[in-house]
Amino acid sequence: MRRHAFTATALIAISAALAVAMPDSRARTDVLLVEPAEAEAQLARAARESRRAEQRAARLSRKAEAATEAATRTASEAAALAARIQQAEADIEVARARLSLVQAERAELTARLAEQQEPTARLAAALQTASRRPLALSALQPGSLKEVVYVRAVLDSAVPQIRARTADLRDELDKGRALEAEATRTLAELRDGEKALRERRAALAALESKQRVASRNARGAAMREAERALALAEEARDLDGLVSRLDDIAALRRELAALPGPVLRPADLSAPLPAAPEPAPSATGSASPPADYQLPVDGRTLVGFGARRASGIASTGLELAPVAGAQVVAPARGRAVFAGPYRGFGRIVIIEHDGGWTSLVTGLARVDVAVGAAVIGGSPVGVAGGRGAPVTIELRRDGEPVNPLQYLR
Repeated sequence: MRRHAFTATALIAISAALAVAMPDSRARTDVLLVEPAEAEAQLARAARESRRAEQRAARLSRKAEAATEAATRTASEAAALAARIQQAEADIEVARARLSLVQAERAELTARLAEQQEPTARLAAALQTASRRPLALSALQPGSLKEVVYVRAVLDSAVPQIRARTADLRDELDKGRALEAEATRTLAELRDGEKALRERRAALAALESKQRVASRNARGAAMREAERALALAEEARDLDGLVSRLDDIAALRRELAALPGPVLRPADLSAPLPAAPEPAPSATGSASPPADYQLPVDGRTLVGFGARRASGIASTGLELAPVAGAQVVAPARGRAVFAGPYRGFGRIVIIEHDGGWTSLVTGLARVDVAVGAAVIGGSPVGVAGGRGAPVTIELRRDGEPVNPLQYLR
């Protein structure tokens, strides 16, 4: 009898725990969750991007510490901060993916527990009633004493089975509590990542403000170059035409830079003239891509290089889907030759690299680099738009599009 009472008490406790341990499986936050399959892919991609951003930030920080010139040090510091921002964005995506997976697992567990709650509660009530009824009173109920003995025998044989099944239930309840604790930890990590992101963005904004103050003396030349770039944008028929015109100007600039300097008047006019110096080899057509080339923003690939779009035209770049307001950086060292809005492409940035290479970044919501500014790989150039707004990166060699993925380091 005492054993039956113990079993009934345990079942009642488990039944009560079942009712408590089945919270709404939906996240009790404003976090946007995704499907488990997508969350798995997002978790792997974001974790990989976080590690890469952390490595870039460490490398750029070391470069800033070793720099002797103020301009180089400031540029490296800004690039390191931008990498830290991208790391924080990736960490937030990691936490969001983990939270999605935890919530999906909790939903499955809740469904399993719901199926077992009602029969467990009925069995607990029946056992409690039987355990509280004295044997003498049971003998007075309709039926023979032999039937009462049979009932007790059945209960004795059922107790081991009940204990085995309730052990499984207790394991499920423990798993539910562990999932709840993991969801709480992951949500805390998500909030910490968002706080770190805000702090790093504020630090980058302060550094960019300092850079703007320091570059006031060169503002006149930058304004004139920006006006020329806007005039080219008005004259160009399309984006390809704009890039082609900018490539022609860059080629002319390289040719002028390769010309020999003026020949000094010799002291002895009767002496023969020195041999003309050999012309410097042109960098046009260089097969070497920009060093340490990287994607300007982290995100899921929507359209790959060469893929056919809905219009039937092959893609000449990569179309990425970053998080809303993601940090966008320069893919490699170079010079910004265009920065601003362009019809049909949002705000764009065109960066001219050495050797006839050009990077084109489109779909920005904000541009943070000026025309004529020198950038290094990782320098902040702007931010992405809202959720779902794609960012496109194109890499061209002497005007011909090439696959950027071939040159990632």
